[in-house]
Amino acid sequence: MSVPDRSPHQVVGPNLVDMEVMRNHSELFRAECMRLIMETCTACKRMQNDDNKQLDQRVRDIQFLEKELELKLEEIIVEIDVLIRLQSRVEIALEACKEPLRVTIVCLEERMKRLPSERRHDDVDRELLKEREVTEGAASILRRVTEQITEQIRLSRSIKYQLEQDMKAKSEAQCIDNSCALMTTGSMDNLLRPKNNQIVLPSLAVTPKQWENISDINIAKAEQQKADSLSLRALVDSVLEQTAADMQKQVQATATALQLNVQEIRSAKSQMEDQLVKILCEFASQQRIREDLQVAIVENQRVLSLAQARLTLRRQRPAKEQCHDPAQSQLLAEVQQLNAHINKLREAVTQSEDEQRALVRCQLELHENMAIKASSLYIDEVICAQHRETLIIHSF
Repeated sequence: MSVPDRSPHQVVGPNLVDMEVMRNHSELFRAECMRLIMETCTACKRMQNDDNKQLDQRVRDIQFLEKELELKLEEIIVEIDVLIRLQSRVEIALEACKEPLRVTIVCLEERMKRLPSERRHDDVDRELLKEREVTEGAASILRRVTEQITEQIRLSRSIKYQLEQDMKAKSEAQCIDNSCALMTTGSMDNLLRPKNNQIVLPSLAVTPKQWENISDINIAKAEQQKADSLSLRALVDSVLEQTAADMQKQVQATATALQLNVQEIRSAKSQMEDQLVKILCEFASQQRIREDLQVAIVENQRVLSLAQARLTLRRQRPAKEQCHDPAQSQLLAEVQQLNAHINKLREAVTQSEDEQRALVRCQLELHENMAIKASSLYIDEVICAQHRETLIIHSF
């Protein structure tokens, strides 16, 4: 502002014009300050309202994701519990395989104790070997299933931990944003008062999309683990059902083979017993016929002695009387016939003795084979049956 020139002759006094200008300028400045105050106040209120809206929206977004995470966490927790119970079922089934396998091995070992003539690879042995193979195969499958369940539980617990950490972070962020939304100029000093020795780390530069993707990834992982768990559960249920059915079927097949074998042994032993009775009867009959032959030999020898005595006495006839008459011929023929009869009877006695010895051998052989059959019958009907009587395969 220019100052008017004054002449040295003018009277010195207050410059009213300048004062008026300055007063006007001050009034204008005051008006400008009031406007500025009103503008800044309005802007602050608008910005605070925008902040509150954004913070509220942010809290709602966090609550939405937190709810999604909570639902997935509950599903994963339930799935983990189901897997743990399923693992317990599989372990019980695996433990249940031990007794059938032990019984099968014991039966095989006991049947190996049969006498050599009975130690053949029969249907029972084949079914027992197949039973051992089925049981060992079932146990192997169940062990692999247990490992798969353990791995699935580990993966589910891992995603459970990630969901919990994500929810924890979301909860902390929600608390902070809620505090920010409730913060006023009056409460700001207390809220912003730093804690002792607290180190404030710089925030990571994460975009909203990246922030949302973190939870989406965790939710997707949880969905995948749940799907994998459901698939595994279906597989395990099928395996448990199939292994129990296979083992039950094979146990029944072995029991049927064992029962048929017992019936065959009983039948063979019964036939031997019947044959032994017949052999003993035949031996007694042979003994009687041998005694009868010996009696017949004695009778023929007496008749022979009589004929020989007559011939000897007739040799004492006078010389003129010793003719070969019919009586002499008859006596000579009688002696020859009696000798022939006695020889045949003696041959019959010898043959009868041979027959008796053969019958004795048959008797001994029958006794031996009956003892063998009795031993095999005891092993299959008593020992194996005792071990297998409690062998019942239940559905797992």
